[in-house]
Amino acid sequence: MSYNLLKENIKNNIQISTEDLDTICNHFNPTVIKKKDFLLTQGSIYKYEGFVLEGCFRIFTIDKKGNENTLYFATKDWWLMDIDSFMNQVPSSLNIQALEDSKVLLIDRTDKLKLYESVPAVEKLFRVMSQKALVAWQRRLIRNHTHTAKERYHYFANTYPNIVSKITDKQIASYLGITHEFLSKIKKQS
Repeated sequence: MSYNLLKENIKNNIQISTEDLDTICNHFNPTVIKKKDFLLTQGSIYKYEGFVLEGCFRIFTIDKKGNENTLYFATKDWWLMDIDSFMNQVPSSLNIQALEDSKVLLIDRTDKLKLYESVPAVEKLFRVMSQKALVAWQRRLIRNHTHTAKERYHYFANTYPNIVSKITDKQIASYLGITHEFLSKIKKQS
């Protein structure tokens, strides 16, 4: 597997030397995850952070009633994380499941901590990425409180057409916080 996509992602976030970029990439291990397999299950400790090279993942929780609540999807050039479980080594509240055969680059906690010590640019990289993720979460939270379900659906479909084509309506409804039946009504009206 090639590390070119990871290198481009890193260079889009920070300025970094070729040597440091190679050092970072050498700590990531290529892995294939089959469709429907889990990279993380609720209640276990997340041992890796991942970068998606190919495929699509769903990051979700299952509540006490058995309802699935999708937080986000990750496709090519996206990161797979449960920061709390990974950094604090506590049981996760999340599930990470491949929605299709996928290729990822994984880094374990020990290697990431070594990188923080040996490559100062790693601190900046993950700070910048954390800030971008926080902005995205904030914008989504605002949309969820100020937009109708129909507006949220259209925003999602227009912003992430490559994801919409890979997932089911039930998964979209779970992400939007509405029922599958209500999503069907929205789509019929469009």
